[in-house]
Amino acid sequence: MMISKKMEEALNQQIEFEGYASFLYLSMATWCDNQGLNGCADFLKRQSEEERMHMLKIFEYLSDVDGFALTPGIKEPPRKFDTVQLLFKEVYEHEQKVTQSINKLITLANKEDDHGTQTFLQWYINEQREEEALMRTVLDRIRLIGDGTQSLYFIDKEMEAINQAAIAAEAAGGGAA
Repeated sequence: MMISKKMEEALNQQIEFEGYASFLYLSMATWCDNQGLNGCADFLKRQSEEERMHMLKIFEYLSDVDGFALTPGIKEPPRKFDTVQLLFKEVYEHEQKVTQSINKLITLANKEDDHGTQTFLQWYINEQREEEALMRTVLDRIRLIGDGTQSLYFIDKEMEAINQAAIAAEAAGGGAA
């Protein structure tokens, strides 16, 4: 099965997008670590690794369909953030952009009558639904905690709990939370 050049190019753009997300979340993790928010840092490191895995899945798919995966130059993400609350809002907004990008890939695959790529991208559709739901949960919990004097402590503890739940789910074979 061969892939069209147009679809190959679009998937290579998605590789770059996923790579940037991985670097963005790693940069955010470093910022959190510097703020003493180890739970948030660990959560974001896991998210960074997950985005890297998303990127590699596209690399493998392009190889399977006789395409060529490009190793993109990835622009440096920001390294300073105003607050942890705004940082997680940015994560959610970025996940929404990823969802839009995946939807555009599905539209292109449909236009090209590329059933293989349509099937491949279904995993990403489900993954993005989970990612957006997780980030909405994170934002809801941050909103409930508020912004009082001890809010950073409780936000960090909440992120640590979410991270531990994801680790437990993976160990049980249930995938990421």
